[in-house]
Amino acid sequence: MVCEEDALSEVTVVEVPQWRGSGARTAERLREGARLLADMVKADRRVRVDVDDDLVSTAAKIRAAVSQVDDGLLVTAGGDCGVELEPVAAARKRHGDRLVVVWFDAHGDLNTPGSSPSGAYHGMVLRALTGEGPEGLVAGEPVSTGRIVLAGVRDLDAAEAAFVEAHGVRHLSAVDADALLEGIEESGPADGEVAVYVHIDFDVLDPTIFESVGCPTPGGMRPHQLLDLVRAVAGRFEVAGPALMEYEPSRVEDQELLSGLVGELVAACAKR
Repeated sequence: MVCEEDALSEVTVVEVPQWRGSGARTAERLREGARLLADMVKADRRVRVDVDDDLVSTAAKIRAAVSQVDDGLLVTAGGDCGVELEPVAAARKRHGDRLVVVWFDAHGDLNTPGSSPSGAYHGMVLRALTGEGPEGLVAGEPVSTGRIVLAGVRDLDAAEAAFVEAHGVRHLSAVDADALLEGIEESGPADGEVAVYVHIDFDVLDPTIFESVGCPTPGGMRPHQLLDLVRAVAGRFEVAGPALMEYEPSRVEDQELLSGLVGELVAACAKR
């Protein structure tokens, strides 16, 4: 819990109920999931993006929304992981080469239109952030592959695994705090402080505990493990922004779990 004397940054939550980027058959649930996640965040300011069926158009709206946040902590509540293109790009523009992206996710999201088995953009967005992706959905200022840490990723397609190997992307499938902090340190600039963008796809959690995702994958983290890791990151580095993605409401138990977890995750990131 956050003590009363802890100073917190001002929090802005941007709700993006995008679902067209997902390949899950239950993807429409992401609209409600984004609303619920945003409501779970104790925020000083709330912005809701009206999404379109066209992902490029929605990306432009997200870009406009996040550009309005000049200071404090920006929390992005999705929606499918494709939402992440513009918030991460904004963090990259703001922090430059200081930015390290930690990707808490069951999946790498490192496909291209040519390699993706599903053709779904939510499985391409991290690759798009490195400069390769569908027209209109690629970062203008790419994130270096050396500035990415995959945390808890346990389901890579063959093409993704080849990309990780060829480009030296740090991949921590079994994550503990020491390994994660070391990976971030090694990914950051040799001279200068690191700013960490914390991406959380809730399918990083084990589906035996949390089922409300479109692409459940066995062998995930426990909620307390995820929280401990985020606290460790926020305790060591500046947080450029947390993002909460891919919640597809289907069980009361899962909503109850998130109602406590989300507040703790955001509070950890908002400490200053």
